[in-house]
Amino acid sequence: MAETLKIVIPMAGWGTRMRPHTWSKPKPLVSVAGKTSLEHLMDMFKTLPEPENVEYIFIVGPYLGELQVPPFIKEKYPNLKAHFVVQHEMKGQSHALALAREYLHGPMMVCFSDTLMETDFSFLANEAADGVAWVMPVPDPRRFGVAELNNDGWVTRFIEKPQSMDNNLVVVGCYYFKSAEKLLAAIDEQMQRGIMLKGEYFLTDTITMMIEHGAKVRTNQISTWLDTGTIEATLDTNRILLDRGADNSSEAATRPTVKIVPPVFIHPTAEVDSAVIGPYVSIGANCKISAAVIQDSIIEEGTQIKRAALKRSLIGSNCHIEGQTDKEEASSLNIGDNSSVIHP
Repeated sequence: MAETLKIVIPMAGWGTRMRPHTWSKPKPLVSVAGKTSLEHLMDMFKTLPEPENVEYIFIVGPYLGELQVPPFIKEKYPNLKAHFVVQHEMKGQSHALALAREYLHGPMMVCFSDTLMETDFSFLANEAADGVAWVMPVPDPRRFGVAELNNDGWVTRFIEKPQSMDNNLVVVGCYYFKSAEKLLAAIDEQMQRGIMLKGEYFLTDTITMMIEHGAKVRTNQISTWLDTGTIEATLDTNRILLDRGADNSSEAATRPTVKIVPPVFIHPTAEVDSAVIGPYVSIGANCKISAAVIQDSIIEEGTQIKRAALKRSLIGSNCHIEGQTDKEEASSLNIGDNSSVIHP
């Protein structure tokens, strides 16, 4: 791939399904299995045919996004060639891409920030199709968008929230386009024609228009698609990522007063004492945990937990939780950054 590949990562939504955590940070900066979901997303691109010949365009929301994402990227990826575009009005995916047009020419990818999947991008070095949509079969596709294929395997159109369950090839939110110029031309036509759904311009409608104008678009099927768009989905993804390599329980097991039930991730700077941790627990940097029992939970950096039993909880950064471990049932908490929950 001689020309620089552009990777667009739209992340300007309000993250309402991840509140209260998204009151203080953008959704991609919420932690899961020891890293932010944005870092897990960036790890996916290591399989690109020329990872050094890539430019990234991050489309962020106003205020939290524009304040926090650029410094985060510059700190974590200092050598990355990155551009940042602010989407002030939430008019949909195609609208977001149109705002980034000054950076878009030649081959490009679009990958939404809460799409984590297992795939190998190396085939793009020899990709001949005008577009590729990553898909995964699911038992019930009715709350997603699906790709409709003809007998030769080419996409004929995309259908948002289909009524039928006959076609279960759900689009997971990652796309490749051979020509950014052709995509932008279709977006311009889409906006001129006012093709919207609930006040937003959807990328699947854009691609359907490209197909109507002769573009050849195929699918690339995957078997693992992880979602970080809701609290429950993030906790489920935490479990899967810990099972698939994020676990560092062998290092954590050296703590003498801590019982570790793998898999877990405990940051090396976390202080854990007189506790039972796991299974499926992620503990961030500089946490202080004592006299606690925690399972199936994510604890973000700087949080203090004392005399508490937690399960299926997502605890933000710099929180203070103090309670009783002698209760029959563990608590299930969902609290945002800088919060306190103290039982007398």
